[in-house]
Amino acid sequence: MCGIWALFGSDECLSVQCLSAMKIAHRGPDAFRFENVNGFTNCCFGFHRLAVVDQLYGMQPIRVKKFPYLWLCYNGEIYNFKQLQKQFGFDYQTLVDGEVILHLYNRGGIEQTASMLDGVFAFILLDTANRKVFLARDTYGVRPLFKVLTDDGFLGVCSEAKGLINLKHSTSLCSKVEPFLPGHYEVLDLKPSGKVASVELVKFHSCKDEPLHVACDTVEALPSAGFDLETVKSNIRILFENAVRKRLMAHRRIGCLLSGGLDSSLVAAVLLKLMKEININYPLQTFAIGMENSPDLLAARKVAAHIGSEHHEVILNTEEGIQAIEEVIFSLETYDITTIRASIGMYLVSKYIRKKTDSVVIFSGEGSDELTQGYIYFHKAPSPEEAAEESERLLKELYLFDVLRADRTTAAHGLELRVPFLDHRFTSYYLSLPAELRIPKNGIEKYLLRLSFEDCNLLPKEILWRPKEAFSDGIASVKKSWFSILQDYIDQQVDDLLLEKAEEKYPFNPPKTKESYYYRQIFEKHYSGRSSWLPHYWMPRWVKATDPSARTLKHYKSATQE
Repeated sequence: MCGIWALFGSDECLSVQCLSAMKIAHRGPDAFRFENVNGFTNCCFGFHRLAVVDQLYGMQPIRVKKFPYLWLCYNGEIYNFKQLQKQFGFDYQTLVDGEVILHLYNRGGIEQTASMLDGVFAFILLDTANRKVFLARDTYGVRPLFKVLTDDGFLGVCSEAKGLINLKHSTSLCSKVEPFLPGHYEVLDLKPSGKVASVELVKFHSCKDEPLHVACDTVEALPSAGFDLETVKSNIRILFENAVRKRLMAHRRIGCLLSGGLDSSLVAAVLLKLMKEININYPLQTFAIGMENSPDLLAARKVAAHIGSEHHEVILNTEEGIQAIEEVIFSLETYDITTIRASIGMYLVSKYIRKKTDSVVIFSGEGSDELTQGYIYFHKAPSPEEAAEESERLLKELYLFDVLRADRTTAAHGLELRVPFLDHRFTSYYLSLPAELRIPKNGIEKYLLRLSFEDCNLLPKEILWRPKEAFSDGIASVKKSWFSILQDYIDQQVDDLLLEKAEEKYPFNPPKTKESYYYRQIFEKHYSGRSSWLPHYWMPRWVKATDPSARTLKHYKSATQE
């Protein structure tokens, strides 16, 4: 996890513009570099490094003797860089996994480069010989990327929007700062003036498509094909374990977030099993956050005892959570209600990990709910086909919601997130299964995923079959959920009259509740006029919901009252 930043065609002094690059310093606490581009005095790169691999030669922009005309600034991890080296005979100059991007580009151009990378990434690649700039981002947007491109060809690129909004330019940047779309690459011409012109924006991968890099995977072919249940269960286990295994690549200590729900528990259990197999000689640290005796804390305790991790509990108090709201919204760059609620706990547990432990590479369970139909409202899907469509929609929008939350809350404290459920191979296989297989069954969501691991003794049975509990709700007590606590506080902060006039003040995505209004006020304080970063609020479908919390849904209430 690092922070990348670059400018092309700046009219203003670069030493002044460089101040904007410091807005993302939290993403790379180990080192910083600011480098001008030879021959283009108004183009530069900024890089904040979190050293996870190759402590000696990992600084960026990456340049190698073989390709002196290529400059690379990237944030991410490429898990198949050794397999690609073996397949194509690449001669690496460093131990940095991202160096493979230079070799792939030289061999087959940008399309092959983006398509063959198994991992998470956001990168800026400059080719001064051919006067081209390339931007690319992984399929689910696990690593963030923002850009601003003015009409006169000034380009700014950054890991977070906060590194671009205060750039100086002769024309107003207005609200043109926007997220770069996941699963896409963009080609831009670099003019002699240092300015750029966009040539094309190309979608190189969709979540349903089997990725091209399967040929370079550690599991080349599944032992058996077909959709009979035993085969499917076996393939799910093989691919999920493979997804966790390839993410063990690190020179820093590995830890795992553990809410006690199915997803994080599966990740933690498989992770610890694989760490033992490859003789990693330190215990796995797991981390849970919640109020005293909250469902998440109790469940996480059970899992940690079962798998044998070194478990840490962070007790959340109401005052601490409320005090964190503004810094959380600043980190997130969103005003989405459920994202903010869930981020507070994740932000505070990340803060604890950074201050109190030496774990830096943090595994988590993000992506499973979207992939395996884990949200409670999936019980109300009109048909398996519509449930499958909804699953794909959620995966495509992850970069606006759960993946955004997971990246910003951990990156704010200099941690690197790893999310095996969003492995390209695993997700494309799961989405290829018949829609009927993937829906909730017997009143239980993620039924197929649970069934696949039932006979493995990885987890206690009550955890494997534990019903869905939203992270923002599970950290509080059963009697009073986290969103109710937040609403009680905010009710005193927002006047009724302000809410009545909310549509006039905020015509785009107008707040409908005091809680929503309160978050929007804070967002506008830091990112005024940029409400379009959030196209719509996250809300459940097929139910008449006025709040995104699962605890307001009829299915949850009936389940907890039984």
